Parts: sequence; C-alpha cells; structure tokens
Amino acid sequence: MPTRLLHTHTGVLCNRHAQLTRFMNSKQYKQLVSLCTTCDPDQRMELVRTAVLKYFQYVTLSHRWGEDEPSLRDIEGHLIYDMSAKAGFEKLQTFCVVACERGFLWAWSDTCCIDKDSSAELQEAIGSMFAWYRRSSLTVVYLSDVPDTGSLGNSEWFRRGWTLQELLAPRTVLFYTQNWSLYKNLTSSNHKTDIAVLEALERATGIESRFLTHFSPGMDDARSRLQWASSRRTTRPEDIAYSLFGIFNLHLPVLYGELAEKALGRLLAEIISQSGDISVLDW
Repeated sequence: MPTRLLHTHTGVLCNRHAQLTRFMNSKQYKQLVSLCTTCDPDQRMELVRTAVLKYFQYVTLSHRWGEDEPSLRDIEGHLIYDMSAKAGFEKLQTFCVVACERGFLWAWSDTCCIDKDSSAELQEAIGSMFAWYRRSSLTVVYLSDVPDTGSLGNSEWFRRGWTLQELLAPRTVLFYTQNWSLYKNLTSSNHKTDIAVLEALERATGIESRFLTHFSPGMDDARSRLQWASSRRTTRPEDIAYSLFGIFNLHLPVLYGELAEKALGRLLAEIISQSGDISVLDW
C-alpha cells in the first residue's frame, strides 16, 4: 500500500501510523477483536486478513497535472475540504468526494501523497507505482479536457507518459469527464468491462483490448510495449524511461538529471539482458 493516504470522510492526509491508529479506533477493529476471541485459532489470521484488506481498500487518481496542484507540504496538517478551491485543490477535493460516495475510506493522488523532496521516497514511489495502481480497488481517470458529450480518445491524457501504466495496471477503472460526470453516463462499475469503452481505448492507444483488461508486467511483447509508449511525452525527459519501469517489472535507479537518452539506454539494456530479444532496439 502507499505510505500516505487521504481519509475521504475527513480530508486528512494520513501516514502509516495515522492509518493504523484510525483502524484500531474503528468499529471494524472492535468487531474483529470480538470475533478473534471466540473463533477457532486457525481462523484468526484469515479473519484479520479479510478485515484489514476491506478496511484499507483505496482509490487512486489518474490525471493530467494542471495549475495549482497541491503538494504534500500544502496539505499536511490541513483538512483538504477546508482549503482553497483553486483548480488543483478543487480537483483533489472532488476526487475524494467521488471516492467517499462510492464507499471508500481511503484515496491516493500522486500530487500530494508523495514527498518529492525526498529522493529515497521518490525512488520507492516510482518503483512501487505500478503495484499501487494494480492493488487499488478503483482507479478514477479524470479527463479534464473532455466535455460531457466529448470523445474519450481526444484527451491529452492518452499522450502522456505516466498515464500508460495508470491505464494498464488497474483492474477497475472509471473515466470521468470535465465536469466530473461518468463518461457517456455509463453506470458500469468498471469501464474496462464495457465493450464500447474498450473499443475507444483501442483506437486511442493502439493497444489490444486483451492487454487493457488482463495486463501482466514483464518482458512479454517487449517491443510492443515500447511502441505503446513511443508517441507519449513527459514533462521531465528522463521520465519517459522511468514511467516504463513498472510495465516491464524492473527496479532500476532513478537518477534525475541524467539525459533522457541515458535513462532509455539503461532501460533497453536491462530489457535485452532479461529478455534476450535485441529486436526491441527497433521499436
């Protein structure tokens, strides 16, 4: 799980200690303790596991960064619902409301749940990002440039580097348009199971629907994976390589300040080393 999560009911950013404290003060914890005192010892670990997984279900946000995105320092020690309704803050507030309305207690956004001043934490976050999206109960994709009647494929979201893994990693995704309406008013609990949405995603990304719905990180179809990323861009040039680490299930050093060519070179060298496929150089 991510180290920090937003508590959707209160709007408080909670570190791991605060998350555990809230759990131990919850009615779910009291019920768990009561059950564990009366159940068979062999059942206790399964009861604990089930209760913890259910309590800590979380929602991730996937979006294009815009103006006034709140950082960790901006929201630490504050209630996000009481803060300024500037563009980025309003997006974060609405995302948490959506997560709360869907019955989730916890939410995560890359803008404010990572300490980007800590190189060690940033390294860990980049190495864990794919897993965090994969283990989320839901990923909310906010398409800020798609009007309610617009087409999903026209969004700049499909041309950014980091959003590729944010599309492939989650098992459950919901697309929201500019005014925070569900795309095409589709009330499905998972847009990845909607045929019309999958067809639109295929057209926008060039990725077959079988990869969109059942993607496994690793070296299979390495050349195709590189091609999916080839038309995408990142604000920091090095990130075009770093954003692919999770897709290939690689854990490499993150060295901000190196040339994009060097970062890509390290990535390609590791892919060839593990896959033995030199055709990836022709992506």
